Amino acid sequence: MMTMTTDAGLTIKPSDLYYRYARKKATRAVPKFAGKPDPHPFDRDDLYEVIPLLEAVMAALGSTDGRVLYRAEEVMVNEMPGFIRTREEVYDCLVAVMSELLER
Repeated sequence: MMTMTTDAGLTIKPSDLYYRYARKKATRAVPKFAGKPDPHPFDRDDLYEVIPLLEAVMAALGSTDGRVLYRAEEVMVNEMPGFIRTREEVYDCLVAVMSELLER
């Protein structure tokens, strides 16, 4: 499952994820989500976009629980409205929804 690292926080491996995502090698070297602000478009189908964003969400939630990760993925893939397009918007949405779910 996920591991904690001392300098970068949480590390998520592709095998930690519930869903499978394409590995879009053409955009692999493009800088990914590293925090707010980030107005760049988010590609929900690109593994190289999904992992850094989910790592940031999990760090914000203070969780290393795989069930929380799976639920965040479920929200991102199945429940998040299509009009949420930027990395920052996706991050804010996932943190807000997951925070609310974890409070219950």
